[in-house]
Order: sequence, then C-alpha cells, then structure tokens
Amino acid sequence: MLDFIVFTIFPDLLSTFTTQSLIKKGIDKQKFSIRTVNFRDFGIGKHHKVDDTPYGGGAGMLLRPEPIIDAIEDVEKKLTGKRLYKILISPQGKPFKQKKAISLSKLDATIGLICGRFEGFDERIRDFVDEELSIGDYILLGGEIPAMAIIESVSRLIPGVVGNDDSLVDESFQTDLLEYAQYTKPLNFRDKVVPEVLISGHHQKIEEWRQASSISRTRKNRSDLYQLYTNSQHKND
Repeated sequence: MLDFIVFTIFPDLLSTFTTQSLIKKGIDKQKFSIRTVNFRDFGIGKHHKVDDTPYGGGAGMLLRPEPIIDAIEDVEKKLTGKRLYKILISPQGKPFKQKKAISLSKLDATIGLICGRFEGFDERIRDFVDEELSIGDYILLGGEIPAMAIIESVSRLIPGVVGNDDSLVDESFQTDLLEYAQYTKPLNFRDKVVPEVLISGHHQKIEEWRQASSISRTRKNRSDLYQLYTNSQHKND
C-alpha cells in the first residue's frame, strides 16, 4: 500500500478531499492512505510560531526550518519498514508531469509532501528533502492544492483504484501526445455530428483515426509536446 503524508499548517483543507469519490474508495480498499501532520505542532514557543521575517529585509514572512524539519524527523522516527521520500512543493521545483506520477506510484516508500505558505521557505529546508516539485508556473496561497493534485494523479495509477485500468493506457501525457477527441451520445448535437468512423465498427480505422486525432490536437495545443513526439519518431526511423 502506498502511503501519503502531507505536512501542512492547514490540515482541514484536505479533510473533504479524502472523503470523496475514488479517493475515498481507494482509501477504503486500502490501496493507499493519506494523513496529515500539522507542523505548527512543532512551532517555536508557546504560540507555536512557524514563520519569521527574512534576513536582509523584504516583504512577507518565511517559514522557519525548525518546525518543518522537526515534524519530518518525528515522522521518520515512527515509520517502520519504508523510508520517507520527502517532496517540497514550491514554484521553484521541477515541473510535475505524468512520467513523475508514474514513477511515484511505483515508489517503495512513504511519500511526504511538504506544503509551503506565506512568502516561501527558509532555503536550508531544501537540504533536508529528496525532491522539489511544482505543478505550474503560477503562484498559489500554499502547497495544499498542489499536494492534492499530486496525490490524485499518483493514486489513480495504483492498480484497482480506477474501475477500468485499461482507461489509463491512452490518456494524455502517457506518451508525448495529448489524448484523442472522444464522443458519446447523442449522435447529432446541434448539427455537430460524431465522426462516422467511430460508429463504423472497423477497429483498425478507428485506431488510425484516434492516432491522427492525437497528433493533430497535440500539434495545435502543445507545440512543445509535438516537437518531442516528432523527435522520438525520427529516432525510431
């Protein structure tokens, strides 16, 4: 079973997330677990302070290293068997992509996700983590939403979490192509008709159409991915 531990000062933000839809079902089936650690419990002084002003001046407050590292080390002391793989969530991290989700889903470790707040982390915290990830080139109020995104992306790859594991095979980003266009009923919606090939019953032609749809969509919407795809095709020629 894959275990997630989210280090945050707002654990209630994850309470609804863990009780809904396939996340709840995956937890109930013991495919994975999610728990939170409030690093404010390890804060400084009677007020459990977790932040302070930056040396050298500047706007905002930074998270101090002691509460976060003390929380991490407390968890590590209590873990049995698996090690804690520590991921710092921040805009400076490497982009989180599908290939990373796949590798994390197979990781033989407890995954610790460290959520920031305020203006960021004391730089020294980075010396105590295994990896730093970002979910995009934009700024949020904290790391809790990215943590939930990472958990959802990784957990759905665990066998038995998604009802039909075959549905994971042709998704966007599994290769360097976006997923092909898909249609359901009605056949005709406001004069927009489902492509005839999809109702032909000719499986080879359907697969060819889907491949062409993936290539076209990727070329239109994600030129960066399309370039990766064309480069890989040239290597295979």
